[in-house]
Amino acid sequence: MAIDPHLSITGLGALSALGTDVPSHHAAVIGQRVPFRLLGGLLGNDSPHASRPGAWIEVRAMLTHRKWSPVTMAALHVAREAVTDAGWSSEDLRDAALVVGTSRGNAAGWLGPWPGRRPFKLMAASNTIHSEPASAITIELGIAGPNHVLASGCAAGLDAIGIAMMLVKCGAAPRALAVAVDLPLVPMLLDSYASSGILARDSHVDPYRPGTSGFIPAEGAAAMAIEAVSGNHPRLPHYGCNSDACDPVGIPKDGGHTPELFNSLACMPHAVCPHATGTAVQAAADPAALARVFPAGGPSLHLLKPFLGHTIGASGLLESVVLASFLRERKLPPNRPGLHAPPGFALPDHALDAVGPVVKLSHGMGGHNALLVMMLPIQCNDRRASAATGITC
Repeated sequence: MAIDPHLSITGLGALSALGTDVPSHHAAVIGQRVPFRLLGGLLGNDSPHASRPGAWIEVRAMLTHRKWSPVTMAALHVAREAVTDAGWSSEDLRDAALVVGTSRGNAAGWLGPWPGRRPFKLMAASNTIHSEPASAITIELGIAGPNHVLASGCAAGLDAIGIAMMLVKCGAAPRALAVAVDLPLVPMLLDSYASSGILARDSHVDPYRPGTSGFIPAEGAAAMAIEAVSGNHPRLPHYGCNSDACDPVGIPKDGGHTPELFNSLACMPHAVCPHATGTAVQAAADPAALARVFPAGGPSLHLLKPFLGHTIGASGLLESVVLASFLRERKLPPNRPGLHAPPGFALPDHALDAVGPVVKLSHGMGGHNALLVMMLPIQCNDRRASAATGITC
């Protein structure tokens, strides 16, 4: 394909409680299916978290390997799906870049034994390193280009896409694979979330409901293949990030510096997928930030954690993959029915036509904010899209 000035999404991979591939995630959102169950079903009824909801990958055997850690196995699964979807050959992979985002890295299977796994002693040290997923992907797929591992909390997945975009744009690699993964349903990690008071007590995820106080922790992994090529692929025109420089845990109730990320956009988005975790601080900060950007009301909002739960460092990339799967059909995903919308915004419960840019937002604990723009490829005769985006041919 001819070189194009815009970056394109040519391959997608997804793994979560909703399924083991991108089509199963797409179908689950269309079918309004949610995967939340009590954590006692995974951790046992004697767990202090047994009565709390969670969402976990059903096929545990796919995460169990003697050589690689559970997190690495999840990362390998989605990387392979995205590469196959993109049609990359072994030669294409050789000089590709790889960026992996994660919040808790190899904590699963390191802080406690992984059920059914018989470790390989020679790999004991590797299994504790948070960069092992990146090493494994380069080894198993034959990637010899640059690779990086990011740990920017819940923004890590979106940041992985952004850094991958930069590597291609600056000529460091002709193509890049962004991967994000987290398996946070580990007793010690759940203890820390519970101590901070941010775990949900019921399975009804309604992030902007008055009185909401916590998120549903969930396992997940996702991958995105990125190239500077033409064709009928969703595009990646922009990524940006900044910091609130405010608090090690919380987010400013006025939305902090998130609105400033919109200032660099050439046009206003047609839709926004906010972070929308369900914590009390997010329930205040998101509407405040959106109101500052769109004082007269704004684009439709599309919340994906009511379907997926909060997959922590994987969330930004996993939700971007779901959005991209809908953009391939020139659609936007529906919301769960009956959710509370911030004042001035709509939460449509049916799939809308996508006619302009879509913004995905992520926020990492400590005040790290990230914004990604995705859009349909602009055709010279697509006047509706050109008018909606402000982009001309």
